[in-house]
Amino acid sequence: MITLFSLWLPVVVSAVFVFVASCIVHMLLRYHSTDFAQLPKEDEILEGLARFELPPGTYVFPWSNFGKDLKAPEFKAKLDRGPAGFLTVFPRGPLGMGRSLALWFLYCAVVSVFAGYAARLAAAPGAEYLHVFRVASTTAFAGYALALLQNSIWYKRSWLTTAKSMFDGLLYALVTGGTFGWL
Repeated sequence: MITLFSLWLPVVVSAVFVFVASCIVHMLLRYHSTDFAQLPKEDEILEGLARFELPPGTYVFPWSNFGKDLKAPEFKAKLDRGPAGFLTVFPRGPLGMGRSLALWFLYCAVVSVFAGYAARLAAAPGAEYLHVFRVASTTAFAGYALALLQNSIWYKRSWLTTAKSMFDGLLYALVTGGTFGWL
C-alpha cells in the first residue's frame, strides 16, 4: 500500500517543476502581458482615488447590498451612468514578490498533495505510468484551472484572460501528472 506520506518526493518535485514552468510562462513567454490594460488618464484617476485613502481590500461599484436596492431607480441610474466594476486596492508601498512567490509554491504543493492522494486511491503500487499520469494530471487540472471560470462568470474578467490562465493550468497539470508517473 502506498501511504500519502510516501508521496512526499513527487509532491515536492512536481511543485518545484510547476513553479519553474510558471516562471517560464510569465517571464519568458509573456503571453499574459495583455491581461490588464492601463487606465485612461491614469494619473488623474490615481490622484482622485488617493484623496480617499482607501484601505486595502476589494470593492464593488456602484455599491449594492444585493437586496431591494438592486431594483431601486437610483441604483439602476448609477449602472446606466457608469462606470461599474470591481477594484482591488493593495497596501501602499512596493508590491514585493517574495510573499506571493512563497504562497504560489505552497499552493503548487497543495495541488500536488491532492493529485497524489487521488493517484494513491486510484492506482496500486507499481501501476503503469500512463494510469498514474492520467489520474494525477486530471486532479491537478481541477486544482489549477477549473475555479478560474468563476472570474469570468461572476467578475467579468476577460474570457481570453481566463482561457490563457486555464491553458497554464493544463501545462501545470501535465507537469504534475508527468512527475507522479515518473516518480
